[in-house]
Amino acid sequence: MENLIKTSQRLVNSVQTNTFRYLYSQINWDDRLIMIKGARGVGKTTMLRQRIKERFGPNGTALYASCDNLWFTDNRIVDLVSWHYDHGGTHLYLDEIHRYGGNWQVELKNIYDSYPDYHIVFTGSSMIHLDSALADLSRRCLPYRLYGLSFREYLNFAGYANLSPLSLADVLDSNHKAEWAIINALPEKVLSLFSRYLGKGYYPFYDPDHTGEYYGRIERLIDTTINQDIPSIETVEQETLHKLSRLLYVMSTDVPFTLNVQSLSQKIQVSRNSIIKMFELLDKGGILRCLYSGWRSPKSVAKPGKILFDNTDIMAALSTLNEIGTVR
Repeated sequence: MENLIKTSQRLVNSVQTNTFRYLYSQINWDDRLIMIKGARGVGKTTMLRQRIKERFGPNGTALYASCDNLWFTDNRIVDLVSWHYDHGGTHLYLDEIHRYGGNWQVELKNIYDSYPDYHIVFTGSSMIHLDSALADLSRRCLPYRLYGLSFREYLNFAGYANLSPLSLADVLDSNHKAEWAIINALPEKVLSLFSRYLGKGYYPFYDPDHTGEYYGRIERLIDTTINQDIPSIETVEQETLHKLSRLLYVMSTDVPFTLNVQSLSQKIQVSRNSIIKMFELLDKGGILRCLYSGWRSPKSVAKPGKILFDNTDIMAALSTLNEIGTVR
């Protein structure tokens, strides 16, 4: 327990509080049970630590814990809450809940019912897992989803400008005041900055002084999603995991990519239904985005109308062959 507390203090103390993601100000932090889901790398962990540092400081009433910590090998979330509550704790921030070995849905439900003045915020990168769990917690849990950086956020994070969100009225203003204010605030032409954003702007860990590490980190995010997140909630053979990586490689080098399930089945050497299941898993993992037609039976095994990479940075990390039409 002591190591868990020291780790929490060290991580919270080291987090920066100069910039916050858009979702930070939209969350009702007073709610007793909050879910924050999103793909790996979009800033969920940083947001939890920022909340503790900004709201609670070092007083110990709030605790951060990652569920892949070795402490949870022999201990449960309810044990942590019991100890923390008895020692004056009021808020627990749990990261990577899908990596927890036990039945966390039941434990969170019991904590919610047994500790009426205790608050829990939890995050997860496995949206397959979290979406299925939401049904059990629907009456108690307030869900949010965090996406990657918008172009506006990228400009702010990269230090090009400090732009606030625009209202619809601002955008529709016939005098174009908002547009001119943005143009005048930028040090370069908008299109050149936007082109930069399309390749290295979706994830908030971009560092202009270490550009070579950016794509390597995205590759590691993809690898972790395939080899850790997906197996944590699906019984998947090792060969299938390898073929998920193979599928992404084929898609990234087939430029421009056109969806042909039969051709992909032959290249990956799996059945048609397996290809469609792979699309579903990679979509839930935040790597691909599947678009379906307006109507389909929930129980049907229908192929998506179109398959896109979730963001253009994943495309850039996997291949140098990206054609501008595919990027758009």
